[in-house]
Amino acid sequence: MTVKGTRTTVLVVEDDVTLNRLLVDQLQRMGYDARGVFTTADARNAVQEREPSLALLDFRLPDSEGIRFLTWLCERTSVIILTAYGSIDQAVEAIQSGASEYLVKPVSPARLELAVRRALETDSLRRRIEFLETKVKGQSGAGIVGESQALIHILNMVRLVAKADTTVLIEGESGVGKELIAEAVHEQSLRTGSPLVTIDCCTLQETLLESELFGHERGAFTGADRKKMGLIEVAEGGTVFLDEIGEINPQIQAKLLRVLETGRFRRLGGTTDLNANVRFVAATNRSLKEQAELGAFRSDLYYRLSAFTIEVPPLRERQEDILPIANRFLAERQFMRNISKALSRKSENLLLAYPWPGNVRELRNSIERGLIMSGEAEEIMPHHLGLPLLEDPRSEAFSLSFDHLPTLDELRNRYIEVVLGNCGGNKARAAHLMGISARSIYRLTNPSSEAGDS
Repeated sequence: MTVKGTRTTVLVVEDDVTLNRLLVDQLQRMGYDARGVFTTADARNAVQEREPSLALLDFRLPDSEGIRFLTWLCERTSVIILTAYGSIDQAVEAIQSGASEYLVKPVSPARLELAVRRALETDSLRRRIEFLETKVKGQSGAGIVGESQALIHILNMVRLVAKADTTVLIEGESGVGKELIAEAVHEQSLRTGSPLVTIDCCTLQETLLESELFGHERGAFTGADRKKMGLIEVAEGGTVFLDEIGEINPQIQAKLLRVLETGRFRRLGGTTDLNANVRFVAATNRSLKEQAELGAFRSDLYYRLSAFTIEVPPLRERQEDILPIANRFLAERQFMRNISKALSRKSENLLLAYPWPGNVRELRNSIERGLIMSGEAEEIMPHHLGLPLLEDPRSEAFSLSFDHLPTLDELRNRYIEVVLGNCGGNKARAAHLMGISARSIYRLTNPSSEAGDS
């Protein structure tokens, strides 16, 4: 996948000057960023300067090192062998040493294009397989659901920034669903056909985090017995999501800043610059601005990351989303278990009244517990949820008094005022008790905003 004008790089290693230039011209007409060199020594320097996506290698060069050089090159990029002296034994040896394909000169433009495309597609497939093997990602399962004004605003921001390909910083308390927002940014971007790779910065040790992010060369540290691609390479063309980025140490901060500024990075223990054709989305449960002001986080990295910031409010501040999210969790868990049950009215009231310090993650766990504890019952009752039980305001005496005959508007406004008071100002819970939508109570308590909308 090509994004923002990036082009796949191909290195031609061929000592015949005329053929070298012909191959480079053909590759450039195919849309590749091609470069030609004439010796093994020049090829080594070119690869160490900028690692290509593919190399076309003449097997017989003036300073040829044979299989030794081929093995070295195959550890760094995909290789297609070119030779004027083809033999079955040599072809088998080349393929066993890691070459993608073996072509006998002269090669027609159509045959060359097919071989190059096939080698690059194979390399892309290998990256995807490695991505699937290394990706460790919790499945939140709820998707983005809700009807609060805050959530609608967030989704509008996602739509605006998704296709811009700029770096995004998502801020919010633990458990609010920052990873879901990152997924939405990726899915609506031009990179959606490539991987979204998640790295949890607070659960990995420093050396392991650096290796996971940038990769490492063989022998870079004890136990590094082979080259390993980092997740920036694995996510080629896609998105890297750095969860809880405020936890990374200053050394990794400096390396990450270089990637953001130059689009280049090096594997741990490596000397070759690699292209980082990825978009970065980061998330934090801290205020990185405050951390930067205190010197606990690099201010220059903060400014790079915060090119576009999305703040996700805690669940207690978007109460209209509580029941839609709870019902989504409930529906998904029931589908998985082939059962059918619902939240009781009292359970819904309890979910609306609870402050959710653990946010969406705590809500998911409460629904899971309710499903288990309710057993064969058709409804999940409040005591099944594992939450502190609260008194139902509807069990209290309720009256409205006026010193005059009230108008209908006065009755409505006084009624809403009393119900809100009994619910501690929780509009979502008050709306639920009154049997109206959260949007309706918002309009009723904010008549000026309704007029402004019209």
